[in-house]
Amino acid sequence: MPELPEVETTKRGISPHIKNKIVTHVIVRKNQLRWPVSPEISQLLPGQKIIDVKRRAKYLLLETAVGTLMIHLGMSGSLRIIKTDEAERKHDHIDIQFKDGTCLRYHDPRRFGAYLWTNEPINGHKLISKLGPEPLTEAFNLDDFYNKSRLRSLPIKSFIMDAHMVVGVGNIYASESLFLSKIHPKRASNNISKKRFGVLIQSIKSILNKSIEQGGTTLKDFVNSDGKPGYFQQTLNVYGRKNKPCTVCSTPIKQITIGQRSTFYCPSCQH
Repeated sequence: MPELPEVETTKRGISPHIKNKIVTHVIVRKNQLRWPVSPEISQLLPGQKIIDVKRRAKYLLLETAVGTLMIHLGMSGSLRIIKTDEAERKHDHIDIQFKDGTCLRYHDPRRFGAYLWTNEPINGHKLISKLGPEPLTEAFNLDDFYNKSRLRSLPIKSFIMDAHMVVGVGNIYASESLFLSKIHPKRASNNISKKRFGVLIQSIKSILNKSIEQGGTTLKDFVNSDGKPGYFQQTLNVYGRKNKPCTVCSTPIKQITIGQRSTFYCPSCQH
């Protein structure tokens, strides 16, 4: 499913094509996604200018003068910029059409995404208000993260994947960050030193930044294509590499399950 780097890449890809443009029409072909599509999107969005395109966690935020459209890509959603008259494909559920003849089209085979409308400040929205800090900002810092970890005894992999602690560390990024930090994924979060937490924070930032850089934000990724940037093209050290040699010590990579998620690690490098 799209994770934070993919959502950030999508934001950067679509923003130049929709920012400061006037919406003329909204077409909703499937009203039921993860939740019902907010009716305000069809009622209030036409005639409005997209003032800005932002991201909070995995939510894309299209800001207008009368409210904000919140888009979540769910398990299989993607966005692309097309001409308004381009024929729809199967699973093309929502079109936002602009005055210049272009269209932001939402494609989602599994329909587990979301199109929601809010008039309130976004940080106060119920889906946003309790989220942890963005991992690539100064709000994600050692003192705060370490102090939170003292109160939790769950496996460190589950801790860093908890969106209340920090957003955007999905399953692949958690395994990769812990490998770079040489921390065993089952080690209790309150049994890790502050120094090692500092290394972990830098590893998380490094992995996410690298993924964003390699995600691709060129026009071909979002215009007249499938709307999907180059997800997970970076070289992975452990994820999906069960029984393959560790890239550092050649020990076979092991796979276990933590929190119902597949977890990969090197039994020699990580402790």
